[in-house]
Amino acid sequence: MNDFNDDAPDHGVIEVPWQQLSPEALDGILGEFVLREGTDYGDYEFSFEDKKQQVLAQLRDKTAKLLFDPIENSCHIELTGRLAR
Repeated sequence: MNDFNDDAPDHGVIEVPWQQLSPEALDGILGEFVLREGTDYGDYEFSFEDKKQQVLAQLRDKTAKLLFDPIENSCHIELTGRLAR
């Protein structure tokens, strides 16, 4: 049995301590995530930088985690509420 719910990848995915990434690498991951997710912010318009800062805030307050999939060789950010405890 894996540690993730059915929506999360389950083949060797590991949590990456985002604090250990270079600022450039983290910025690239945040930017790619924001563009990929196409998050709906309702009636409000947020800049690309604002969206990246919101995701970074979620990493800081541990409501999101940075995950690396070694098979897909990709990173993903997942809300911790979606991960099984």
